[in-house]
Amino acid sequence: MKEKMIKILIVDDDITFALMLRTWLGKQGFEAQTASTAEAARKLLSSEEFGLIISDMRLPDGDGTGLLEWMTGAGIATPVIVMTGYAEIQNAVQCMKLGAHDYVSKPVNPELLLQKIREALADGSSADTPAPTAKAAPARRTPQEAARRNYIEGRSDAARKLYEHVRLVAPTNMSVLITGASGTGKEHIAQLIHSESKRAGKPFVAVDCGAIPRELAASEFFGHIKGSFTGAVGDKTGAFKAASGGTLFLDEIGNLGYETQVQLLRALQERRIRPVGSNREIDIDIRLVAATNEDLEAAIARGSFRADLYHRINQFTLRMPELQHMREDIPLYAEFFLDEANRELGRQIVGFDAAAAELLRRYDWPGNLRQLRNAVMSATLLATGKYITPENLPAELSGATHPAPLRDRAGEEEQIRQALAAAGGNKSQAARMLGIDRKTLYNKLHLYGIEP
Repeated sequence: MKEKMIKILIVDDDITFALMLRTWLGKQGFEAQTASTAEAARKLLSSEEFGLIISDMRLPDGDGTGLLEWMTGAGIATPVIVMTGYAEIQNAVQCMKLGAHDYVSKPVNPELLLQKIREALADGSSADTPAPTAKAAPARRTPQEAARRNYIEGRSDAARKLYEHVRLVAPTNMSVLITGASGTGKEHIAQLIHSESKRAGKPFVAVDCGAIPRELAASEFFGHIKGSFTGAVGDKTGAFKAASGGTLFLDEIGNLGYETQVQLLRALQERRIRPVGSNREIDIDIRLVAATNEDLEAAIARGSFRADLYHRINQFTLRMPELQHMREDIPLYAEFFLDEANRELGRQIVGFDAAAAELLRRYDWPGNLRQLRNAVMSATLLATGKYITPENLPAELSGATHPAPLRDRAGEEEQIRQALAAAGGNKSQAARMLGIDRKTLYNKLHLYGIEP
């Protein structure tokens, strides 16, 4: 029996483009129909079943949001891909909040569109599958969904490449080193690796290596028994044992002292640990994911990080892109953080006005996603109308100058001094300007003998 072709509805008032797209979809094995208005689309959707809708953002009698709102009211759950110009990406994000599966920018890249079509058809209901009723019980949240609930994936080339690599390495048992500037979302990526691995049902344990006093590092990692040292008033389970069967995430691993590095290397090599004060070794079964915003190869050259440990933790490297290299994703992230801020603050801010959206797109975001999230949270609190305006956003977005983010080790001492001067000695602000976290700044102040 011949397999039934999936029907796709193209909604676009550019007749020439719509016909070209229909012809191309036919060559890809789909059956396509066209509608040049929202009204024509509504009539077709009321009388026929489609597996997918590809709709232009702007239509003669409305826009993509209006069509989506109508579909919701009519109980039509067909997946939708919105086509939009770059200047209208914020509106496309609004469509996604209303239920659209994804969006593509015009001019349309055929290969990218085909990829998104396949993803939408794989994730959504087919034409032969009845839509779920309103009373259907919600599905139990999977580990993957749980990892994503406070994050959204970007759609820029840099973001897509990152997540492709995540999905390649996640099912393996390889040790992963995540590198990148502060605020780029390294811990989220670590959680995603865990959630998409075979260890997803086991613990995910995160350790901030920069916050561990050197004298307590062995206890934090390996545990201790009661009375093993002053203050050990009871037995303690270390991070390695707590993460048994799951994933151990070591954040800012470059901040570990040399002696602790030796202990960590031994544990990873032998897959055995010994709690402080104990004469009994314990077998361990963990997957290691580490993260750093430091240049570990430079640290090796300085003698502050062990080369053998570096190669042990670096079976696969993921490099986090900075937000300024994903400008097309900024509206998407901003809308996501706005939704989060509305929930946390009990506000109902609709979005960003045109001027505010332009400031968000134009700014370099040295503090990356963390800085953007904080800016949106603050603006949501300050907004007095339905939309966030430039006046609600931090002053630095509207033209205040600051040193470039810290990247060049050869000149970083001078950059640090400039940032401190520009920030009036405020080390937290200086760290944000430099694109590093506060504890890393303190380490560098000590390294260069700069008075804190």
